[in-house]
Amino acid sequence: MTDPLLAFRQEFPILERSTYLVSNSLGAMPRGVPDRLAEYVDLWAERGVRAWRESWWELPGKVADEVAPLIGAAPGEMVMLPNVTLAQATVLSSLTYEAPRNRIVMTELDFPSVRYVYDHLATRLGAEIVVVPSDDGVTVELDRLLEAIDERTALVAISQVLFRSAYIMDLAAICAKAHSVGALVSADSFHAIGVIPVDVRESGVDFMTGGVLKWLCGGPGGCFLYASAAVRERLEPSLTGWMSHTRPFAFEPDMEYAPGIYRWLGGTPVIPALYAAIEGPRIVRRAGMEAIRAKSMRQTARLIELADARGYEVYAPRDASKRGGTVAFAVPHAYEVSQFLLSRDIVIDYRPKAGIRVAPHFYTKDDELEAAVAAMDEALQSGAWERFAASGAVVT
Repeated sequence: MTDPLLAFRQEFPILERSTYLVSNSLGAMPRGVPDRLAEYVDLWAERGVRAWRESWWELPGKVADEVAPLIGAAPGEMVMLPNVTLAQATVLSSLTYEAPRNRIVMTELDFPSVRYVYDHLATRLGAEIVVVPSDDGVTVELDRLLEAIDERTALVAISQVLFRSAYIMDLAAICAKAHSVGALVSADSFHAIGVIPVDVRESGVDFMTGGVLKWLCGGPGGCFLYASAAVRERLEPSLTGWMSHTRPFAFEPDMEYAPGIYRWLGGTPVIPALYAAIEGPRIVRRAGMEAIRAKSMRQTARLIELADARGYEVYAPRDASKRGGTVAFAVPHAYEVSQFLLSRDIVIDYRPKAGIRVAPHFYTKDDELEAAVAAMDEALQSGAWERFAASGAVVT
């Protein structure tokens, strides 16, 4: 079977020397990124501070506009921030939490960094955090989540795709329930964008955060915050900065928020990261989300077949429509086995309570999946995993 998506392998140098199955953590770097970073260096060297006026000031919006089509957003509806933790904290800071509407609904399986912000900052602001549990560590029952959303809810802050299991939450149903009781929804879509179709219009989400680090192959430091028309200019984030001011170079002591999406920008952006962030989303758009999703569903299904044939437990939904781009193998001695794979230049990662996460992307060859699982077999059957037992279970 011919796979036209494999033509994009030439865009990613690391694929020439590694079996790269970790795009759920850090996407492969596009070949054009060094040239982009050289543009940044040359502009800074030749133009100095004038680079702000001539290019850099507009970059947080321009780069966001490159990502916008991948979530169904229009130009001017999202802005780039350094990380999702900051983006979610900015959303959090835009609301008041006065009883009785002071609850924030989350799930047990949301990404910990976001949970840290809500557990600590939100409670200082007077919010009560309601955490919806998971029975199996893979999924969160939709009905249980919807029951937790009521007239006391100010915000529902959830992951669209769960980071350990790649379970896809029903974002449209969650938004419908939240809006019916007057609550807002902030979705962390980091593990969704670039591997499953995402549409802010279809879901009705109020805020969406994510980034180019993972499936979009854009590197660290390039994250986004989308704000819908319903909230974009109505709310005022307390976590703010000089670039959110309508007259930033007036350096006035009192805040007057900029119109539009820039009021959500905050302080000075990480300019080099924005240069690096452009190439990956452009390649993903050329590849096409329908083709990427179809291949992902096929390859993750094959991974589950390979696991089942060996009796390996997996942390991933069996229903392909509910499964994102990752299959976690809960093999014995999973951390040590993951280190064996890395020693063979099969690049995966390990997560506690999940195991070895294998994440094929549109540039992955089918035989690379077979090779990865065969290497797990070898590590376990030969006892080679024991060489890595003393290294300690750290995140890879």
